[in-house]
Amino acid sequence: MRLKPYRAHRRILAASLVGTAVEFYDFYIYGTAAALVFGPLFFPSESPSAQLMLSFMSFGLAFFARPVGAIVFGHYGDRIGRKSTLVASLMLMGASTLLIAFLPTYAMVGWVAPLLLCILRFGQGFGLGGEWGGAALLAVENAPPGWKSRFGMFPQLGAPVGFIAANGLFLLLGLGLSDQEFASWGWRIPFLFSALLVGLGLWVRLKIGETPDFQEALEKEAPVGVPLGELFRHHLLPTLAGTFAVVACFAIFYLATSFALAHGTTALGYPKEQFLLIQLGAILFMAGGIVFAGYVSDVTSAQRVLTWGCGATVLIGFLFGPALASGGWLSIFLGLASALFVMGLVYGPLGSWLTALFPVQVRYTGASVTFNAGGILGGAMAPIIAQALADRGGTEMVGLYLALAGVVSWLGLLMVRRFGPQDNKG
Repeated sequence: MRLKPYRAHRRILAASLVGTAVEFYDFYIYGTAAALVFGPLFFPSESPSAQLMLSFMSFGLAFFARPVGAIVFGHYGDRIGRKSTLVASLMLMGASTLLIAFLPTYAMVGWVAPLLLCILRFGQGFGLGGEWGGAALLAVENAPPGWKSRFGMFPQLGAPVGFIAANGLFLLLGLGLSDQEFASWGWRIPFLFSALLVGLGLWVRLKIGETPDFQEALEKEAPVGVPLGELFRHHLLPTLAGTFAVVACFAIFYLATSFALAHGTTALGYPKEQFLLIQLGAILFMAGGIVFAGYVSDVTSAQRVLTWGCGATVLIGFLFGPALASGGWLSIFLGLASALFVMGLVYGPLGSWLTALFPVQVRYTGASVTFNAGGILGGAMAPIIAQALADRGGTEMVGLYLALAGVVSWLGLLMVRRFGPQDNKG
């Protein structure tokens, strides 16, 4: 029965997908708001470009919080279990997101407004730092033999689901509200709506149990005292390899979503609602790429699919900029859809590939630290660097950054293959 493992573990798979969908929804609505309204509301400046740059800097702040969250949540995830740690990470990010809806603007309270925004943005990143690794382990450690990549793709599918919910809501608000209404109060609605999604995620996660792999490891020996120390002492090579391997997926995503939306609707003058609609269509190709990568990885290997994806990332880097600046909706759509499909290839297999790099005793810490450290390299600076490159040399220069990200991730994969499998088996 081809679908029997899905049915037998449907609650586990739903918990891994719903939780990450909620987390990524929270993360994406900030990215969209940063691109559209946060600049003038929280970062006053005479230059619209400087406003956008400051807004994106606050966006990037969460990426530096993510490794901190990865260390803290990874520590408890490897010591007390996956389930309770996942619940805590979801609650932290949900609370941080909800509070953003009630923030005063700079016009109301001055410098306190951007300070509070940055604190809550840090809380978002801190919570997400513990989310992905735990969700990936929840799926992969419950997978039957030969199904690890197909189970591991479910947390990844939370990304397009969260993106569609976030941008879909912003699209509806843009169609229903004037620009003045949206900038005045409409942008707060998606942050308020997150409370409902967090409640759904908690309801699903509280009904699941601990993973078999973690329970078995506890029966054999006591948990590691300091998982991070154990990770760096005995698993430094796979930690570095995993960090580099993650760079490409973050770079593609944030260039094809946050940067493309901000640059397209400001410097290139595209209508906001039409561009959001184009992105919603393109994100479906990311979901398709994730599913394709999950199935092919179980047939061949996650390492091979990731290698294909890195090569495709370099190629897309040379096509992305001209497509975005073309002025034709079909070319823009094909450019974004192609980039996001390739993102599925370098993102879909990470659930099984990254978790396989580390033994159970440090797996939560290892997967979380590598994923989020890679996020700093590939995602935190991506919109800022892309904006600076676009200002200096046009969107064609942005594609070079994307191509470089593909090369960096390929080097990470090469490190694992060259130095042997002894450090990358769970």
